[in-house]
Amino acid sequence: MVSHKSSDRIKSIIEGLSQFGEDLRVFVNSKHSNDASYQNLQHAIEKSHTHNAWFTPENTLTAIEAWGNLLQHDHLESWLSAYQLDKSSDTAVGIVMAGNLPLVGFHDLLCVLISGHRAVIKMSSKDRFLIPELLQMMTKHIPEWNNKVTVCDDQLKGYDKVIATGSNNSSRYFEYYFRKVPHLLRKNRSSLAVLTGNESQEELNGLVKDVSLYFGLGCRSVSKILVPKDYDFDILFNALYSVNDLIHHHSYANNYDYNRAVFLMSEDNILDNGFMLIKQDGRLSSPIGCLYFDYYEDPEEVQRYVTERSAEIQCIVSHIDGLESVAFGSAQFPKLDDYADRVDTLSFLLKK
Repeated sequence: MVSHKSSDRIKSIIEGLSQFGEDLRVFVNSKHSNDASYQNLQHAIEKSHTHNAWFTPENTLTAIEAWGNLLQHDHLESWLSAYQLDKSSDTAVGIVMAGNLPLVGFHDLLCVLISGHRAVIKMSSKDRFLIPELLQMMTKHIPEWNNKVTVCDDQLKGYDKVIATGSNNSSRYFEYYFRKVPHLLRKNRSSLAVLTGNESQEELNGLVKDVSLYFGLGCRSVSKILVPKDYDFDILFNALYSVNDLIHHHSYANNYDYNRAVFLMSEDNILDNGFMLIKQDGRLSSPIGCLYFDYYEDPEEVQRYVTERSAEIQCIVSHIDGLESVAFGSAQFPKLDDYADRVDTLSFLLKK
């Protein structure tokens, strides 16, 4: 539980973050507002979309709404009660942020500030407009964080610890470059759904969200499904039809067309509904516009598959007993303590 020594500071942070969360919820639900901070955030959303076509206003609003729902008093108190957060420090934590999803680096920033450290940020070139605006809104409620964040335009420097998120290739560079300081490095991961064929319509609708939200670009996006031998794919196709407008996004359509051509030239067997390709493949991570699948015969086979690929799996969507899984439709909406790669970020930051 939170210690008496830290309770005043943490109570103040929880109150400030709760107010910030309310601001985000009001922003999402307000069609028009004269509030300058809301207008600035709306402008950042538009700039982000112009700069990065994957960051559609709809997807960015989804990410903002998710944060607004997370930053509520009860959620924050439950999350932070597990840590002893005594005081601020002069430790500088470098954060190399990913840019595959809107605001994907915000959780790391929040953890660094809550732990009492200073944040030195290297934002992704793909997502460089949104986080500064959220930071402006947040520090209105937590003034002590005003001088706690430095944004590096070029090379990351002046850090005592590092959190870096990237690909498997960039991770090798990170391992070498940050070898002399404590570091938390993240690599490629993907998410998996295990179906029984008895899913309800509501669960199937949730699975469609797990697969399609953010165009499948996130590590929590379901890119592979395991299905029983007699699985009826028509049921899945009918559910997927609700997101057939994905094909109207130019970049998504280009990826879909390219992968379809590659599969056809290779004479691969594919299921094609005109906007998403479904292909049997042993790999876990599928390309944009594709969903891989494999068959299973019994729960033991599923468990072996999961165990063998645990280092590649971010989360599992299923209602099968015995699997450490999340509910259908919730893969893209992690809780505050659902840490990336299942490594507790706050514990890393608080370690001496």
